[in-house]
Amino acid sequence: MIDHRRLGRELDLFDSDPLIGAGLPFWLPAGAAARREVENYLFDLERRNGYQHVYSPVLGKRQMYELSGHLANFAGDMFPPMPVGDDELMLRPSLCPHHALIFKARQRSYREMPLRIAELGQMYRQERSGVLGGLARVRSIALNDSHVFCAPEQVSGEVASILRLMREAHDALGLRPASYQLSLRGTGKKYGGDEESWALSETLLRGALSDASIGYEVKAGEAAFYGPKIDVQVLDAAGREWTIATVQIDFHQPERFDLSYVDASGAKVRPVMVHRSLAGSMERLFAQLIEEHEGAFPVWYAPVQLAVLPLGVDSAFVREAVAAGLRVEEHHEGSLGARIRAAAKVPYIAVIGEREAADGLVSLRLRGGQQLDPMPGAEAIAMISAVAAARIPDQLLLRP
Repeated sequence: MIDHRRLGRELDLFDSDPLIGAGLPFWLPAGAAARREVENYLFDLERRNGYQHVYSPVLGKRQMYELSGHLANFAGDMFPPMPVGDDELMLRPSLCPHHALIFKARQRSYREMPLRIAELGQMYRQERSGVLGGLARVRSIALNDSHVFCAPEQVSGEVASILRLMREAHDALGLRPASYQLSLRGTGKKYGGDEESWALSETLLRGALSDASIGYEVKAGEAAFYGPKIDVQVLDAAGREWTIATVQIDFHQPERFDLSYVDASGAKVRPVMVHRSLAGSMERLFAQLIEEHEGAFPVWYAPVQLAVLPLGVDSAFVREAVAAGLRVEEHHEGSLGARIRAAAKVPYIAVIGEREAADGLVSLRLRGGQQLDPMPGAEAIAMISAVAAARIPDQLLLRP
């Protein structure tokens, strides 16, 4: 693996500036294009699996974080309050309090359970300067997040479904988890809720891992303050371990926010809150994907899917490829060999000389060096589009 900070700058994926501040990278057009494709994929995957997407503000009153328990347990990672009139507003360190209040916004029925709320939401954490690095640890975080509100008897099925979705997403992204971690309580008083809820949550998570035939390590002291969790771990280029996905069971915050739904008998029942992220933050995810693929992303989310190298001719092929939805770049400067080397991370390279242009053909070269026979431009565009639509995870498998 090559460090993502080096590759990200070489490939113009992201950058930073002292005037913006440490831990606040910005995404350049190439990185933004790749990120947008991944976000769209995750949105669609969630939608097809019963999730409803919301938007919520990045600020909240101090009282909300006191109620959720974040101020008592997480204050060191939060930015200080901002006085606004008679209120104190704070940048959120997580999305769960907002989603709890979205659930509470109206009366809920057992017929709505499980209610799956999802959001690609911005949050902010006051990370120490010494631990900031590239995209892996930042202060401004775009999180693929979801909270499932369900009846107690539905928790096992929801956790099992989430683990399946994680695997599907990771396969499509070409992401290889290094290990699974069952994060449990340690010693101390920071953990909310009662013994019975913690014991049940741990039993449910162990059962889900066992049913999915997933091996795991137990890590005491790594649980969230509101409940135990399963963390999916990856290794970076330096061999350091990072959490890339998580599923957590929470009996604590539904009680703190007094959440309820009406069951079949008309009685009010407390839901369980399952926290879940399939791919973590976009920043940490791409730190890992850049290193995993060394910048040569799978076709479907490659920043540039097709590089066109015209040899002194003008061709309508580029316009047609762009109109078909492909991300295309033209390379005019330098020798053919230099242009091919400059496009080394691009999945497909199309060389168009006078003969090809006259016959309406293109010669496609694959990223690995293989050269295909000349084919009609429309056929080449259809082939690349089909590979992208299939989201083939192996970046070397470039033909359907």
